[in-house]
Amino acid sequence: MIFLEGLNYVNFGTMTIQQLTLRLILPLSIVSFGTVTKWWYVLPTDAPDSMMMGFPLAFVSDGWHTSMSLQIFILELVFDFLFYFLIWFLLVILIDRYLVQIKIAKILTGILWILSTIIFVFAVWIASFPEQIFEMKRDWNMQVLATGYKLTWKHQDRPDFNK
Repeated sequence: MIFLEGLNYVNFGTMTIQQLTLRLILPLSIVSFGTVTKWWYVLPTDAPDSMMMGFPLAFVSDGWHTSMSLQIFILELVFDFLFYFLIWFLLVILIDRYLVQIKIAKILTGILWILSTIIFVFAVWIASFPEQIFEMKRDWNMQVLATGYKLTWKHQDRPDFNK
């Protein structure tokens, strides 16, 4: 391991941290952030029961003003993405440094970036609908009734507590 004037020149094996970040860590973060999530069935104070999504914090909720709308909370969204990025960063760097030197084929990098771009474009498309509400932070209290994990494309029915 060679240290030359700061983090820009740290070399773990054959790839630098910047190369690993651009070729592997960032696309893996986007793909995992866009595909694996946690659902929350909540009862907000003075509002109808709602489904929320996000891990580790819920950053998107049903909109209450019209059907098919969402409330998106920016700080929670940024925190969640940074959490996914940090997990992948630590995992990749530790594997590269202590287990095996990671060498990424260009085809794998290309596939990861294509998947990341598709997921990112789809998320921007959904967020661009005019009925979506963006708030910096969730400003209401809630009672969590049920939670679980899911893949984004799987539909999660609301739990039925009246049975």
